[in-house]
Amino acid sequence: MQDNHMLITLEDGTTKEMEILFTFDDETTNISYVIFSDLDEDSDEVYAAKYTEDGDLDMDLTDKEMEMCEEVLGAFSDEQED
Repeated sequence: MQDNHMLITLEDGTTKEMEILFTFDDETTNISYVIFSDLDEDSDEVYAAKYTEDGDLDMDLTDKEMEMCEEVLGAFSDEQED
């Protein structure tokens, strides 16, 4: 990951450029998360993934992790509106 863009590899092996909205760390688990959107889509859909210092992504989040990411995203959105 660099700047506010990153490349992800899709299931078919192609790569796609995504815009990083923000990152955060869960201090209780020491896991880092990235919230991002697709630069090519006109929707407001966002995605979440865990990532390592090497930039490896893991989009397989548990329900608990997804809830946490949604809460953080909500707080981030509220902060941006103020």
